[in-house]
Amino acid sequence: MFKRIWTLIKARNKEFYRDKSALGWNFLFPFLIIIGFNLMFSEENQSLYKVGVLGDEISSISTFHEQYSAFENFKYIDFISFDSKEEGLNTLLHHKIDLLILPSAGTYWISTSSPKGYMSEKMLQAALLSEAEGFERQEVNGREIQYVEWLFPGILGMNMMFSSLFGVGYVVVRYRKNGVLKRLSVTPVHPWEFLTAQVISRMFLLLLTTAIVYAACAMLYGFECRGSYFALILIFALGGFSMVALGLFIASRSASEEFAGGILNLTTWPMMFLSEVWFSLEGSESWVQQIAVLFPLSHLVSGARKIMNDGADLFAIKYHILALLVMSAFFLITGSYFFKWQKD
Repeated sequence: MFKRIWTLIKARNKEFYRDKSALGWNFLFPFLIIIGFNLMFSEENQSLYKVGVLGDEISSISTFHEQYSAFENFKYIDFISFDSKEEGLNTLLHHKIDLLILPSAGTYWISTSSPKGYMSEKMLQAALLSEAEGFERQEVNGREIQYVEWLFPGILGMNMMFSSLFGVGYVVVRYRKNGVLKRLSVTPVHPWEFLTAQVISRMFLLLLTTAIVYAACAMLYGFECRGSYFALILIFALGGFSMVALGLFIASRSASEEFAGGILNLTTWPMMFLSEVWFSLEGSESWVQQIAVLFPLSHLVSGARKIMNDGADLFAIKYHILALLVMSAFFLITGSYFFKWQKD
């Protein structure tokens, strides 16, 4: 039994590392995202709002020259010059900028359907008013977490998700379509042995690639794990196992690569956007947050962030661990039950 499982594991691992393009992409993809976001969202390059400016600079004798100059010095605003009013208004209508100003006339335009336009207008109005009284400015104490550092666990989790679902689910469907599973069905290999080998092989590759990417990014950008590495490895292992089991569940009966690809995309894209990989769901509708907790990636990313960014221990993430264990058991048992060797 163990010899059969070990033989299947070796065969799957060889198939993976002989595919140079897939192997390279598993390492290259997270690096490209981290490097890109680090360049885009570094403090000196980050622009949250875009303001268009028409005509010449405002005259120094204008009554609101000083206040407008203060607005121009606001951080995180990118000022873009336009030669004509028509060009500026057309750009504003297409939401490519958030506000359009004609400084010499003291006039500005906004799009009433643009949330960023609303905030840009409020900042302009605040700059033109006298300094408010009755408030004392205070700065938050404690260590601030950069966006790229907050994003890093989500990128690792997303890379594991794609590698798990497509590296297991899509491959099993291809085996079934090409007749590989049909040939295995007449050997002494049992379905649970085949599935066990797929899980162990993929888990080894997942943890290996994730460890290499983590170590390289930690050396390049100084990312730190403030919790224990044991807890971090455990949450990544449980998250990866849960998504591998989900991939097996999706591929348990399908024999069409096109259908399986559609189901995998239907699974990965909502999971990626609702699992707080790119942005927090704080303040979103309650039904959105309730849907998000149904995804294993949500628990993986949330648990990893608490460990890496906040130094949480295993007790602090017990809810995420329990959820991943339950999901893994459900996907694996259900997938094994419905698994079939051959096409109908």
